[in-house]
Amino acid sequence: MEDHKQEIKGLPGNAYRELKPGEEYKPVMPAHKTVPEVNLRSVLLGLLMAVIFSAAAAYLGLKIGQVFEAAIPIAIIAVGLSTVSKRKNALGENVIIQSIGASSGVIVAGAIFTLPALYILNLEAHFYQVFLSSLLGGFLGILFLIPFRKYFVSEMHGKYPFPEATATTEVLVSGEKGGSQARLLLVAGLIGGIYDFIIATFGWWSEVFTSRVIPAGEMIADKFKIVFKMNVGAAVMGLGYIIGLKYAAIIAAGSFIGWYVLIPVISHFADGQTIAVGANVTALLADMSPEEIFRNYVRQIGIGGIAMAGVIGIIRSSGIIRSAFGLAFKELGGKQAMTAETKRTQRDIPMKIILFGIVITAIVIFVFFWAGVVNNLTQALIALAIVMIIAFLFTTVAANAIAIVGTNPVSGMTLMTLIITSLVLVWAGLSGTAGMVAALIIGGVVCTALSMAGGFITDLKIGYWLGSSPYKQESWKFLGTLVSAATVGGVIMILNKTYGFTGEGALVAPQANAMAAVIEPMMSGKPAPWMLYAGGAFMSLILTMIGVPALAFALGMFIPIELNTPLLVGGIIAWYVTTRSKNEGLNQARKERGTLIASGFIAGGALMGVISAMLKFGGINFVNAEWFESHTAEALGLLMFAIICGYMIWEAMRASKAEAEFVDLADTLEEENHEKDG
Repeated sequence: MEDHKQEIKGLPGNAYRELKPGEEYKPVMPAHKTVPEVNLRSVLLGLLMAVIFSAAAAYLGLKIGQVFEAAIPIAIIAVGLSTVSKRKNALGENVIIQSIGASSGVIVAGAIFTLPALYILNLEAHFYQVFLSSLLGGFLGILFLIPFRKYFVSEMHGKYPFPEATATTEVLVSGEKGGSQARLLLVAGLIGGIYDFIIATFGWWSEVFTSRVIPAGEMIADKFKIVFKMNVGAAVMGLGYIIGLKYAAIIAAGSFIGWYVLIPVISHFADGQTIAVGANVTALLADMSPEEIFRNYVRQIGIGGIAMAGVIGIIRSSGIIRSAFGLAFKELGGKQAMTAETKRTQRDIPMKIILFGIVITAIVIFVFFWAGVVNNLTQALIALAIVMIIAFLFTTVAANAIAIVGTNPVSGMTLMTLIITSLVLVWAGLSGTAGMVAALIIGGVVCTALSMAGGFITDLKIGYWLGSSPYKQESWKFLGTLVSAATVGGVIMILNKTYGFTGEGALVAPQANAMAAVIEPMMSGKPAPWMLYAGGAFMSLILTMIGVPALAFALGMFIPIELNTPLLVGGIIAWYVTTRSKNEGLNQARKERGTLIASGFIAGGALMGVISAMLKFGGINFVNAEWFESHTAEALGLLMFAIICGYMIWEAMRASKAEAEFVDLADTLEEENHEKDG
């Protein structure tokens, strides 16, 4: 029985539940054994994954505003490579590969949520500014999180679900099953990649389907300002599958409230209007399209909601900060040092080195701000204080969010940072274009630090479950951060020159557009839409009171509808394939198979998107603009989207009964172990 359990589950029976008094969690790789972890193979593969997935995640994030987590695809690839090469005892190496490579997604999120706003506002942006803000923010996130590691991964064992860490851990211990998973991921990646590459490079069908494709839809959009839009890309739909129906529906609900309630209501008052209404609005409502009403009014409500969601997160995390601080100070005082030294699996980078690292990083950030951003000693000190205080306060919010729901509300926290930063810098005498550059780079450092803190706690939880050496994960994470920051800086510049972030056909970059929308009026003396921000803030408070995730809803109001509708389609597919059978094991097997396909669509579509961007950057573009924008191309796009959705359902439903029996057996063994422990 135990051999079967090891083959399927690989984790002890008490891995996912709270420990009883006196009970100890013993990881897969025993603490008293030295296992292969850091070597040339694991480091080079980890760095290669960091480069590939940094480029892919940057493209996808700027295109649709959602950064897919690279941990699961990287883990699948690592397991597949070790299985194909018949490498023995590769579990520790695969954890390091995943940990280094996963730097990509978190660094990308920190960079693309803020720094493209420099281009959106037509400000001068240098590579060194993008690179250093990502690098230093990433280092700060690692250093701030390490003191909280024991609290989140050990002290709170079994109390937090860690959904992404759980999925990644299951992949890493899957053994031979991982080889077949890697093959399915590759096939799905090719299908999704080619599908999205055809759209981006050849334009055989339109990327967005709209209800304007029929005359009645055109009339309704013009007269009543009601329009349906949907991106038909495979990557966006795959992202919706992984998000799941619950959160995809909440995001879509926010979007539908904006597009099918607020926009029609606002347009209802267009008749008779003779002056433009709203901060920095110059057009009359009667002359606006639904898209323009969204940009001028609805999106501002979403911004207020996102910012308030970040404040709510800080308030909820105050107790966590106190608890984790107590553990860190005990170690600093030497009370737990000897115990930590005896166990490889409990050894962090020493607290004295962490404090030294924080001081050095703070000094470098100060020099960067002084010499490369604000060129003023007092303003550089103020900027440093903002970064250090806010990054520290929000670190636990980010880690807590990842531990509970697997998503990091970093965009909301960064918006709050930018508002505070703008107010303080204007008070300190820094405004105009120089103030905008300074505020955005400060926001970039904070955003990357928070993104890293949230993502890194996932890596450390995976290492805790499997028995990795935390100090090795922590040490090599810095190298992954360095490579990812350099890659992201280059990709952002290429994408800006190829597509741009403003105008027709530009990348959406929704978070960066939000940052630009908040900063520009505050720094240039223009009126800000404070009433709309306040409306969004109250909306988040009300949603929190009734138990609805405010951040997801507010993001739905902020992101264009064409990017939210395919998320809902993906969520519906996830619900469908996991509810067709009365056999829960079979439903679970189908869900896992669908997750692999969705991950392939995301990774393949994003990677081919980067290649398409590079081709366009080199002047190679086969898209016929007249055909690409025609209603016939839209209708064909809807048909192709239906085909790719049909393939995903068919492939996910092919999960075998043998896989379902394995899942059932694992659950039975889990229950037996619980009874034995009892």
